[in-house]
Amino acid sequence: MPVRQLPIQIVNRIAAGEVVERPASAVKELVENAIDAGASRIDIFTEGGGRRRIAITDDGAGMTRDDLALSVDRHATSKLDDEDLLRIRTLGFRGEALPSIGAVSKLDIATRHASEPHAWTLNVDAGAKSDIVPAALSAGTRVEVSDLFYATPARLKFLKTDRTEAEAVREVVRRLAMARPDIAFSLSGEERAPVTWAAALPGAPGRLIRLGDILGADFRASAIEVRAERDGVSVEGFAAAPSLTRANALGQYLFVNGRPVRDKLILGAVRAAYADYLPRDRHPVVALFVTLDTQEVDANVHPAKTEVRFRNAGLVRALIVHALKDGLAREGKRTAANSDGAAIMAFRPGSIPRAGWDWRRSPNFPPAPAAPAYANAFSSNTFAEAAQAAFDTGAPAADVRYEQPPASDLIDRPLGAARTQIHETYIVSQTRDGLVVVDQHAAHERIVYERLKTSLERNGVQRQILLIPEIVEMDEATVEKLVVRAGELEKFGLSIESFGPGAIAVRETPSLLGKTDAASLLRDLAEHMAEWDEALPLERRLMHVAATMACHGSVRAGRILKPEEMNALLREMEVTPNSGQCNHGRPTYVELKLADIEKLFGRR
Repeated sequence: MPVRQLPIQIVNRIAAGEVVERPASAVKELVENAIDAGASRIDIFTEGGGRRRIAITDDGAGMTRDDLALSVDRHATSKLDDEDLLRIRTLGFRGEALPSIGAVSKLDIATRHASEPHAWTLNVDAGAKSDIVPAALSAGTRVEVSDLFYATPARLKFLKTDRTEAEAVREVVRRLAMARPDIAFSLSGEERAPVTWAAALPGAPGRLIRLGDILGADFRASAIEVRAERDGVSVEGFAAAPSLTRANALGQYLFVNGRPVRDKLILGAVRAAYADYLPRDRHPVVALFVTLDTQEVDANVHPAKTEVRFRNAGLVRALIVHALKDGLAREGKRTAANSDGAAIMAFRPGSIPRAGWDWRRSPNFPPAPAAPAYANAFSSNTFAEAAQAAFDTGAPAADVRYEQPPASDLIDRPLGAARTQIHETYIVSQTRDGLVVVDQHAAHERIVYERLKTSLERNGVQRQILLIPEIVEMDEATVEKLVVRAGELEKFGLSIESFGPGAIAVRETPSLLGKTDAASLLRDLAEHMAEWDEALPLERRLMHVAATMACHGSVRAGRILKPEEMNALLREMEVTPNSGQCNHGRPTYVELKLADIEKLFGRR
């Protein structure tokens, strides 16, 4: 078959397959054009998930008659001052969006430039252009796309339901609205209730308002401002406290020079920064904005401009990790309880008793125990089941009520004065304006973990030599995994060596851990190491080791604590970074304000 030049209509349809994958892709390109035109308001309307109709109106600069004629030709653009593709300062620059959309649909454009006496309109039907004629439009540009992909019916087979396509459109608009809080957006259509995001004030407060409007009040309540700058690269934005997580990474919104992107390097940096705070199956919610010189980033690596490539990727990653870690450490004592009132939601107030009701005659009231220290006199339908289980009848394990009231120097501390220990697991302390319930194991786990990290950074972890090496029998494959990593374990004061084909000799253990169950510790370490790959940085592998050791070296649930031990633990929590969560991401304490408790009992 001889080589031949393809007709322009076929070329445009091939380009459309790269640029316009679905209705959301067309919306993205058209909204980006409106943003580049300097619009202060953009209205988006769709029908049939965007398949039947897309209408986008903006109040931007508009186009002259000559510009309108060129705008639907391939590789015609107003976004490049010269031919330097390393200085991309706009969202659109390829000059493919309008001709690609027009090649596979019916495209109508009406626009008015300030220098023109009236507006002009142009129609493109499956690549065929009409004449340009006068139109009525006060300012800006209105673009309508009808019957998307009707000129390429095969593409229609790959579209999903109208509702799914409409959701994809919504997500595109959400991301663009996050990137530009100074622009007002409205989104409407037959698939959804209309939503409007008003233009916000400049700066971090305005950005947080826009993010809260889009991501919800829970994000606004738990948002931590992050900011860092070095060598011409700046990172700013907001990250949710570890108490707010998602089951996947879809709650991570990343922007480079105002462009929404999905970048593996940035996603990896976010994961690394939160590694000390979240369980492995949970993901943080963040909105990060990276700004750098246009010559330091290539935005031309993907037809849809959703990916970028950094010249100094290591600097960008390090700056993101630093910004997030600094913000999380600054707000490290936030927990699920004191950030969004989740603890109060565990209590479900029952119906208010009518006058004259005798609680002793309630069929749900348990019979009086023989000699109760504390009795649960609440009906089973008063509390949520999970909360009820924690308040089973039983005497406290330790009682610290030796002072009435507790010493003022303790009660004024952030975590208050220890008052009792219940179920040999939870410390209850009294603060000036409420009470705090501490999970003793989770709290001490964080303390030991931070100590291990500090020791590693300074002069290495102090170790204790065992008088008689402990021999731990394991299968040969597990022994091999551990022996290969012996050098990394040595950094934490855990000295091991092979003791035959199916055993390991433990000769030294970290002093911080005290008396350790070496067999259990080694088995846990082996399980974690089985999930590593060589791409995982050494620092992360070491932190996994530290987290496992911290779990084994902390105060266990079920241990009765003396009053002075409980107060000592509270004081250590107050000075330990990130003490709001253990290193598995669970909260270490729950705080109940007195005002909230009074609401539960109808005092407010």
